[in-house]
Amino acid sequence: MSHIPHLINGERVAGNGRSAPVYNPSTGDSTSAVGLADRATMQLAIDAAKAAFPAWRNTPPAKRAQIMFRFKQLLEQNENEIAALISAEHGKTIEDAVGELKRGIENVEFACAAPEILKGEYSRNVGPNIDAWTDLQPIGVVAGITPFNFPAMVPLWMYPLAIVCGNCFILKPSERDPSSTLFIAELLNQAGLPKGVLNVVNGDKDAVDALIEAPEVKALSFVGSTPIAEYIYSEGTKRGKRVQALGGAKNHAVLMPDADLDNAVSALMGAAYGSCGERCMAISVAVCVGDQIADALVEKIVPQIQALKIGAGTSCGLDMGPLVTAAARDKVKGYIDAGVEQGAKLVVDGRGLVVPGNENGFFVGGTLFDRVTPDMTIYTDEIFGPVLCIVRVGSLEEAMQLINDHEYGNGTCIFTRDGEAARLFCDEIEVGMVGVNVPLPVPVAYHSFGGWKRSLFGDLHAYGPDGVRFYTRKKAITQRWPARKSHEAAQFAFPSNG
Repeated sequence: MSHIPHLINGERVAGNGRSAPVYNPSTGDSTSAVGLADRATMQLAIDAAKAAFPAWRNTPPAKRAQIMFRFKQLLEQNENEIAALISAEHGKTIEDAVGELKRGIENVEFACAAPEILKGEYSRNVGPNIDAWTDLQPIGVVAGITPFNFPAMVPLWMYPLAIVCGNCFILKPSERDPSSTLFIAELLNQAGLPKGVLNVVNGDKDAVDALIEAPEVKALSFVGSTPIAEYIYSEGTKRGKRVQALGGAKNHAVLMPDADLDNAVSALMGAAYGSCGERCMAISVAVCVGDQIADALVEKIVPQIQALKIGAGTSCGLDMGPLVTAAARDKVKGYIDAGVEQGAKLVVDGRGLVVPGNENGFFVGGTLFDRVTPDMTIYTDEIFGPVLCIVRVGSLEEAMQLINDHEYGNGTCIFTRDGEAARLFCDEIEVGMVGVNVPLPVPVAYHSFGGWKRSLFGDLHAYGPDGVRFYTRKKAITQRWPARKSHEAAQFAFPSNG
């Protein structure tokens, strides 16, 4: 069995002590083991990043950008190998893995604009012979803690931008599917990144706590579940760190009576069942305004759910692969059991799915519940699996109140032909990312990603302009060069231009 190492100071470092198995979710077999770093190993990475920071922060932004351009090219050249690594350990289909990587590459493209995005502001003659400007300066050693569901894309939300802003980065990826993350990080080193600027340390809670407690680490980025996001935000900020912690979601799609139902159904199929529902932007609740649209939705979507092509993620031409672990599979099945017990109507049951040739894989088929109510756990909780719930309401206002009352506010969308309804929805919904006839409103790389309420802890969203703000500190400089041989008396009133 192979062992997946850490990447510290540009070199592979074998794990010492504890390790965790890594599985192929399609077969259920353990394919490798990943070392779980102790505090001493994490400190090696912190020391490497700290040592690399002075030279890296003084590297011109244009030179940093040149490395990112080469990195982008290497990512594109290695697309097939990266997608295969993702699929083999996560379980998502090859096509889905390629899509994930491409969205990650978009963030590298944004980072290539370093000379532009790091420009400050300049004002001449704000006072007599006085000029003022702002400077965006790196923070120092920063870290990211990323989830299993996007082992390529979410790290690429973080470290390309952090690094191009002049910081040194420590990445703690998910221990469930670390191989693609490590491979991609090594491509950045091949692109010419100096040693120590990016370090990858595998681990579990001990590694996370080491990053939180280390005084050398000045900022933390996190994507994952809400309880862990809240823990990292609380523990990090009380130690004076800058923290952005993206948590869980329960994303609703509102179907108005005038919705283009055929297109809405196609959108819901991809948004609810793509990547086996293991997306923080997955649509897990369809809120139908009126019984007529609800009945029509059930009639049209059931055959498509039953026709889903499900199998080993590494195979091509599939709609859906397995869940990431046996525990994840069993958790999803437990939610389906709870939905039945609590009175929801189970229209399509995915619990009995068996994939021939992959009987031991972690599979759950597409599942559909109708007549779900807000008191049911399948409605309140983030299931993170291929389960879509239909809730019936009488009006758009009732649908919006339902969404606004939920503790999460990550993403939502509305399907309608009515511009007035869409405008009201966009204005009044208490959710961070909103789509109009767009089921997965994930912002492009030059905007920023983030939810509201208990879907985000911190003031700044991920990547894009907010990412630049998060990974830099603004310094305001005011400079005066008085004329030679001039002398002015002391001024005791507060200075102004009045």
